[in-house]
Amino acid sequence: MSGFFVVVLLLLLFIIVVQIAKASEYVAILKGEKKTQEQNNRLHATLMLVFLIAGLIGLYVCHELLKDKLLPAAASVQGVAIDHMMTITLVITGIVFFITQILLFVFAYKYRGREGHQASYYHENSRIEFFWTAIPALTMTILVAIGLKHWFTITSAAPPNAMVVEVTGKQFNWIFRYPGKDGVLGKRDYRLIDEGKFNPLGQVWSDPYNHDDVVSSELHLVVGRPVKLEIGSRDVIHDVGLPYFRLKMDAVPGVPTTLWFTPKYTTAEMAKMTGDPNFVYKLVCDQLCGAGHYSMVANIVVETQQEFDQWLASQKSQYELAKEGGAIPSDTTKMAMLPVKAQRSVVSEK
Repeated sequence: MSGFFVVVLLLLLFIIVVQIAKASEYVAILKGEKKTQEQNNRLHATLMLVFLIAGLIGLYVCHELLKDKLLPAAASVQGVAIDHMMTITLVITGIVFFITQILLFVFAYKYRGREGHQASYYHENSRIEFFWTAIPALTMTILVAIGLKHWFTITSAAPPNAMVVEVTGKQFNWIFRYPGKDGVLGKRDYRLIDEGKFNPLGQVWSDPYNHDDVVSSELHLVVGRPVKLEIGSRDVIHDVGLPYFRLKMDAVPGVPTTLWFTPKYTTAEMAKMTGDPNFVYKLVCDQLCGAGHYSMVANIVVETQQEFDQWLASQKSQYELAKEGGAIPSDTTKMAMLPVKAQRSVVSEK
């Protein structure tokens, strides 16, 4: 029934609009077409000025209302430089935006159609066309060059003292793997992936480097120490989004990607800076990856080296968990001599 009333209401609105249009035509005939056109031009030109002023006021009001929704200070050393780059970009494009918009609406008012004024046909001006092409092109080139400089920095080789964390995305959560005391991540094979057998990453248990690797659902980082993220995906394309650190990188199945950065503030320090005692850094998926995309959020803990060492020491390696769960043979020396396919069969039998 409500649908019927909506249709009737729309029909009535259409009739009203048609009648108003007809009334305008009658007024134009009575007053004279030319005079009516001038009045319309004046009205529309004035409304454009009103729109300009209202738009500028709206920009200011929106900024004041939403400024507390902005992210806090960049939480990484590289993020500070990226914020600076974004500020430069915003200032340059902002100046161009305000100048062009103000001129657009002011000129629309100043040069409105009226008696005694006739628009002239302006075919071309090579000098003006050169400058309005060259200046934006040069500006864009400079901005792109600055962006590439930062991109090459975070994707270059990490410093020698950088810690390494493997980040794997899957529908719909993140898995983090840390090397143990040996400082080396063990080998993986996608054919060994088995959620029910304590092996979500397909670790090759016969590789001794896997025996002390720790797997976690949280990303733990050390403040002031560079960290290299080795990023991958188990299924579709995901994206490691680090908004508080001003960084992001795609997680592509079969194509490893990396980035490195240096955390600047611990979680506790950022909580004080934001005035939020419950503050937690977040890692989010910045690539639409399926129905559960919204749930691909992981906590990030930035702490001191001592706190990180204590946390890592308190964790059991994935190898230990799998062994306790009876998911791998007790004698992995025999397993080491088997090809991956055979290893998978042994694990499945357990």
